Amino acid sequence: MDDVVAGIGPKVRKLRQERGLSLQQLAQRARVSAAAIHKLERNGMVPTVATLMKIAAALNRSVAYFVEEDEDGDRPAVLVPARGRRPVFTSKKGLELRSVSGPYGRFLLAGAMAAVEPAADSGPAPMEHPGEELVYALGGRLEFDVEDETFTLRRGDALHFRTDRPHRWRNPTDQPARALWLAIRSR
Repeated sequence: MDDVVAGIGPKVRKLRQERGLSLQQLAQRARVSAAAIHKLERNGMVPTVATLMKIAAALNRSVAYFVEEDEDGDRPAVLVPARGRRPVFTSKKGLELRSVSGPYGRFLLAGAMAAVEPAADSGPAPMEHPGEELVYALGGRLEFDVEDETFTLRRGDALHFRTDRPHRWRNPTDQPARALWLAIRSR
């Protein structure tokens, strides 16, 4: 248990740095003081569950990411059986993600099967973060705004884009959409 608790701070710091966030920027997103995040990253404090939930949401991770032990840590490959797809945390309403990739912390690529409810979207503000995304539409219709251009995806279409550009997504129909959604994070 001590190892799991000691691993929380380094995971927070790693994700914060990968996203190019300062302590202050993460503090504003999580609504937690920068001093508390600084202490947490250096294992100077153990976060409350509420604090960890706020930080996890700000970093778009589940709380489980910070406390799970990686039993396959030394293996060169990870098999994800169809029945073993774990839910992936998302703060976006109307979006359900199920992992098709190995543990996010070990790999640069993450993938999920996405179910997007009718009229669901990523929110009013465009997102920007380091990395790339590749979305392959399996059914329904999705629209993506990347910078000043709109792309419509229907079954069989794919969109690959850099996520350091302002981007948004939406299901503009009254029918659900499905997609394979891949994300590559920057080192």
